[in-house]
Amino acid sequence: MPRSYPPEFRRKVLDLVESGRKVAEVAQLLGISDQTIYTWRRQHRIDTGKEPGITSSDHTELVAARRRIAELETEPAIHRRAAELLGQVVPPKDGSRPSR
Repeated sequence: MPRSYPPEFRRKVLDLVESGRKVAEVAQLLGISDQTIYTWRRQHRIDTGKEPGITSSDHTELVAARRRIAELETEPAIHRRAAELLGQVVPPKDGSRPSR
């Protein structure tokens, strides 16, 4: 699983690179991958409108929306299964047989 770095750390790394230091130098100095820095730089350029792509805030919203959709899609199946189980356990109140 990828390691998560605080936004302040990412910002400081990008500031070092923007000040003229080489990506490889900063990566080695801080013990992170140079590819990580390139990824952060690209995402920063997208977030500031300098490159096309999905902004960080849009990505966060998409993840939340997908999670909610998955919850809503599983909910009817859970209710159906619960109704099936209750139908097997609880007999009708008037003692009559269920209609077919």
